[in-house]
Amino acid sequence: MKTFFFLIVLAGLCPLIVRAQDKCVITSDKLPAAAELHGFRLGMTMEEVRSRVPPIVFGRLDPYGISKTSINPSFDSRFDQTSFAGVRTVSLTFLDGRLMELWIGYDGAFKWQKFDEFVGGISKSLNLPNAWQAKARGQQISCDGLQIAASMLAGSPSLRLTDTAGEKTLISRRQAAADAAEETEALPTKVSADKHSKLFYPANCAGADGIGAENLVIFNDAAEALKAGYKLAKNCQ
Repeated sequence: MKTFFFLIVLAGLCPLIVRAQDKCVITSDKLPAAAELHGFRLGMTMEEVRSRVPPIVFGRLDPYGISKTSINPSFDSRFDQTSFAGVRTVSLTFLDGRLMELWIGYDGAFKWQKFDEFVGGISKSLNLPNAWQAKARGQQISCDGLQIAASMLAGSPSLRLTDTAGEKTLISRRQAAADAAEETEALPTKVSADKHSKLFYPANCAGADGIGAENLVIFNDAAEALKAGYKLAKNCQ
């Protein structure tokens, strides 16, 4: 009777055990240096990437700390064709000078051309568990601060590795910038500011009358006042 009860409990736990085993807990710094990644890894600095591919030209840095670039080993003779065999395009996105996202598009010479074969091969190379989920036109797996996506493009497979922590930082920065722009646009133009208190007062806000002549500063708009280091007076918010 006890043995029967134990078997029932074990049977109930089996799905939980399987799910625990299938969960991906690997971090980007623990990914194996698989041949399919061709020497790239998330977190690389720009100098480390340049050391790997000297001819690379990095994209312009945007206000959020992002720089993007791509290389096309199949079409550009400046790149070592041997070390990039089977690769059509590599796209790299850097955040604050470190590789945040890596996308590799393979060509018709790549060893795994069937999608299922590609997913199975990449899983083995990167030591990934069987935790892939359908996503858009492919599959993806979410790990600890890391997302890996596989899909087909132009008849051949492609692989995308994303540092999700970096992605969240980027989203946060863009939202903060949008909020600041919205707040600035909502403020009236022509503001009076107090050099002593470092506060400014829009034209339709009381308080500017109390600024002494020796401390009065006039700005063309709120954005100019904010840039100069002044803050909007609380009674004007």
